[in-house]
Amino acid sequence: MSANDDYEIQDDLARERLIDLASEFYDQFAEGDVPTMEIPTRTKSNIVFDEDKDVWVYGDRTSTRSANTVSGAQKLLKAIYTIEFLENQLKEGRSSTLRELYYLSESWDEERAQFSGQDESNQLVEDLEIVSDVTREDFHMRPEESGATIMGPLFLREQTRRGEREIHCQKDVGEGGYQIPNNPDTIEFLDNDADFVLCVETGGMRDRLVENGFDEEYNAIIVHLKGQPARATRRITKRLHDELDLPVVVFCDGDPWSYRIYASVSYGSIKSAHLSEYLATPEAEYIGIQPEDIVEYELPTDPLSDSDINALESELDDPRFQDDYWTEQIELQLDIGKKAEQQALASRGLDFVTDTYLPERLTDMGVL
Repeated sequence: MSANDDYEIQDDLARERLIDLASEFYDQFAEGDVPTMEIPTRTKSNIVFDEDKDVWVYGDRTSTRSANTVSGAQKLLKAIYTIEFLENQLKEGRSSTLRELYYLSESWDEERAQFSGQDESNQLVEDLEIVSDVTREDFHMRPEESGATIMGPLFLREQTRRGEREIHCQKDVGEGGYQIPNNPDTIEFLDNDADFVLCVETGGMRDRLVENGFDEEYNAIIVHLKGQPARATRRITKRLHDELDLPVVVFCDGDPWSYRIYASVSYGSIKSAHLSEYLATPEAEYIGIQPEDIVEYELPTDPLSDSDINALESELDDPRFQDDYWTEQIELQLDIGKKAEQQALASRGLDFVTDTYLPERLTDMGVL
């Protein structure tokens, strides 16, 4: 069976699930019942940490969208129109962006089915993911381009609208690397000479590593997270770990918000808790910047703001940071009252990060 056949099967499954949802509403009408749609309550209070799987998941609390109120009826109306749009999109073999869906709704003949803003349409697509157990990528919905990239000794085959193409993520790309597609499951890994995956938060540090040839010298696949990573970035990172058996390390700034970037790669995020097992890589480890690096290397710093302090204190109670390592690092940071960026390592020379810092940390972690 070809890769294209696999995608057609997935498209058929997605269409079938959408039609089943619409049929449920019809059957409720036919039986004289008020149409409803039940989904997990998507609030922080209904997010629980699954200690067996090491990821965030939704809890037992649910909310019901019911047509017995004006507000509920409007939400179900919008769901029906969106289901019809997505089903037609799959039937025609087309795709669209989340932004386009919001604007497209303005052309729908029923004004009450139109979205008031993109946040509303985004949330509805996520609701449909949850109740159908199909990802938005399989609905052929995509966000605006994230621009995240890969550079490293990885040979892959990508399925595109123009057919298949084979790409080596060092030899066949420029300095910018291979851009991660919206749906990384359209990629087939053909071969690799990699020893590990290095996820990097900032573009400046990613460029430093590539310019210094870190990917070539250490057989590293460098994944640019581009800040808070998009779903596609987290998905391909998980696939690189699970399918190629590669260790994953995450290299971020030394502040509480960057620690949460690491946590979203490793354990999932609250917003996408319904996809944690699909997106998260619990085995991923944090490589830095660590608070102890700020002290050891006397890095240039900024003072912690009140919001930084509150975030760090919150992380002390966060299940994702409940171990001796993180407790020690967070308490140290609160004690010194400072934070530092990845590129602060340049204060010790442009080659310090690739010649000293990363090799030493990777050796200490048992990756090298």
